[in-house]
Amino acid sequence: MRIVFLAPFGIRPKGSLQARMLPLAKELQRIGHDLVIIVPPYTNPEDSGLVEVVEGVTLRNIRLGPTDGPLAAPFIACRMLRAALDLRPDLIHLFKPKGYGGLAAMALAGLRLAGRRRPLLVVDSDDREGKGGMNDLHPYSWAEKRLFSLQEQTLTRWAHGVTVASRSLESLAWGMGARPATTLYLPNGPVLRPAGSREQGRRRFGFDARQPVLLLYTRFFEFDQQRLYAVLEQLCKRMPQMRLLVVGKGRQGEEQALEQVADQRGWGEQVTIAGWVRPEQLPDCLAAADAALYLFDDTLINRTKCPAKLAELAACGIPIAAERVGQVPEYLQHGESGLLVESGDVTGLVQAAQQLLTDRALAERIGQAARQRMLTVFGWEQRAEELDQFYQQVAVTC
Repeated sequence: MRIVFLAPFGIRPKGSLQARMLPLAKELQRIGHDLVIIVPPYTNPEDSGLVEVVEGVTLRNIRLGPTDGPLAAPFIACRMLRAALDLRPDLIHLFKPKGYGGLAAMALAGLRLAGRRRPLLVVDSDDREGKGGMNDLHPYSWAEKRLFSLQEQTLTRWAHGVTVASRSLESLAWGMGARPATTLYLPNGPVLRPAGSREQGRRRFGFDARQPVLLLYTRFFEFDQQRLYAVLEQLCKRMPQMRLLVVGKGRQGEEQALEQVADQRGWGEQVTIAGWVRPEQLPDCLAAADAALYLFDDTLINRTKCPAKLAELAACGIPIAAERVGQVPEYLQHGESGLLVESGDVTGLVQAAQQLLTDRALAERIGQAARQRMLTVFGWEQRAEELDQFYQQVAVTC
């Protein structure tokens, strides 16, 4: 089958394409499909018009053109659709039912109404986009919020098939008109990185080989900051020898606020802020940790997410203390491949993290079980085989 993936944004600098689209594309090519990813590189405009091969997959960055602002949207969407149709695909798979790719898919649906039956359209959802979702998280304009909500609703209903990254998104898709028979639960698989060096990672941050190191790998928007401070303060008081390694940055300088709070409350010396880390340096940073902390508010946006960072930590074999929300218990089984508490249970989360940092036998067993579960239950090879069967089912049904 000839397949086109429509990407939501460029491959740089976010790197989100490597977390979901690229591993699926690689595995589908292995099965025997002919696949190209069409990309609107507005996040990396220097790649405008560039055709590149990334990990064996062809990416076509469409030409952005000179127009800026709202008028750019229809031009970019038209170029995406034209680039896709020029490849004469059997199926177009849109990742995220919004933005430029969403406009291209809406135009494709219009062509279908005009009598064009092919290619088939499949829409992928890995977040709640409308009210209660990304619309509430990002500073979009009123018009953008209305458009993204409309795209999510209509494209989910119009598509020949829908893939969803979480069980909550599956239920929402059915509520928006997707048919259960043509809806596929397609959770994120592991991000496989080269094994890191614990020794080099600890040397980089000045950690002693015997110090327990707790990792916070985050973008900070998934949880209440005050609850984070409460958890860390209790842990630092209980374990004065512990070191906290923070990998990641927030949109509003949350990592700097954490550092200030830690200094004010007397545990600043236990906190190391690594910030954003280059991908090639990340394995050593993750390997420096003995356990990881994963806070997750019980909100609609979190219940519908399929957290790629959690999957990445589990695939690295890092034992995780996490809050039981949405997809978290799908990835981590309490007592076997993770330690889970209810969202908002500060004391329970502190105890779980402390247990992983002090009981090395337990931590090693849980970390190994988490890695094994990610590789076997959620491996991309299995996901792609399920997607291949789903494409065939959609083709027969439609």
